[in-house]
Amino acid sequence: MAMASQTQKLHFILFPLMAHGHMIPMIDIARLLAQQGVIVTIVTTPLNANQFTTVIARAQQSELQIKFLQLRFPCLEAGLPEGCENLHQVPSPDMAQKFYAATSMLQPPLEQLFAKAQLLASTNPSIWGLNNIRAKIREAEKSTYGIVANIFEELESGYVKEYQKATGNKVWCIRPVSLCNEDKLDKAKRGSESALDAHHCLNWLDSQQPRTVVYVCLGSLSRQALSKMIEIGLGLETSNKAFIWVIRDKVEELEKWNLEDGFKERTKDRGLLIRGWAPQVLILSHRAIGRFVTHCRWNSTLEGICAGMPITTWPMFGEQFCIEKLIVQVLRIGVSVGVEVPIRWGEKEKVGVLVHKDNVVKAIGKLMDGGEEGEERKKELGS
Repeated sequence: MAMASQTQKLHFILFPLMAHGHMIPMIDIARLLAQQGVIVTIVTTPLNANQFTTVIARAQQSELQIKFLQLRFPCLEAGLPEGCENLHQVPSPDMAQKFYAATSMLQPPLEQLFAKAQLLASTNPSIWGLNNIRAKIREAEKSTYGIVANIFEELESGYVKEYQKATGNKVWCIRPVSLCNEDKLDKAKRGSESALDAHHCLNWLDSQQPRTVVYVCLGSLSRQALSKMIEIGLGLETSNKAFIWVIRDKVEELEKWNLEDGFKERTKDRGLLIRGWAPQVLILSHRAIGRFVTHCRWNSTLEGICAGMPITTWPMFGEQFCIEKLIVQVLRIGVSVGVEVPIRWGEKEKVGVLVHKDNVVKAIGKLMDGGEEGEERKKELGS
């Protein structure tokens, strides 16, 4: 894109879904656009804007013209608890329907702020339920000129061509947007505030040998059963590998188990637990990381691929199982931990343990112990 003139700059309006997996790459896109000399406004709610003030402030200090436009999120009108403005705060499927209803309610006040010539209406302001979201998305796509995709074409060239053929729309593959975070501070500050000091994390990684550390992170939305988390912990311990384990759910219950079982004491010399948000791009880019255990959401998958990382796949629901097939069967850069069926939201405790510690040990070892399969995956990654 040519640099926009100083007299009449282009102005981009970005409106991400209020969820970390959408907000974070959209802010990366905002930075990439602003670097071309245009103005970018990110529409969101006060709570979500507050979580990213540090990132936006750094961009503004670099003279990038990015700002937030904050809309009040209609929690009470939709039947949500006050302050429930992000999808990761939603406690149940019933509340998820209310969250999407509240999101739909943002359209009228947004249209009042912008002339219709500046914004295309993308949805009817009707109440969204989980069952008709796909239909609403398809309806919105009919009025678009094309899509901007957070991929590089070499990764999914066949799918890009088929989409263009089926829709007649353009597709702009703008590369994995996480790559715009080039220095350590950008990587450390990407997303929410880290639950662990980035310097402490880097110092710990610096003390490890290259490609010897397993990094385990199963996402910001996934709510884990305690029994599953215990199997992960025991699998990491039995693997005899150094590890970083990100825990975002059941923190208090798991901490109690850590102390009672002695896991924390037994693994203190080779394990680092991060209780909350982790600077994932920073961690994956470190030379000590040799393996990434992920839930197969798209952002994490791309970040692992960009880091040249062999992947252990642990999908849980939705498109994660399709992405697992891409990783394991198409790209051949990963190994499945063995999950075969999705878990419905709210049923994790009923289902119980689907993967045991032995499965964890086996999947990790396939790519880290120098076997034939590990060597094959390394060739695929070019490492």
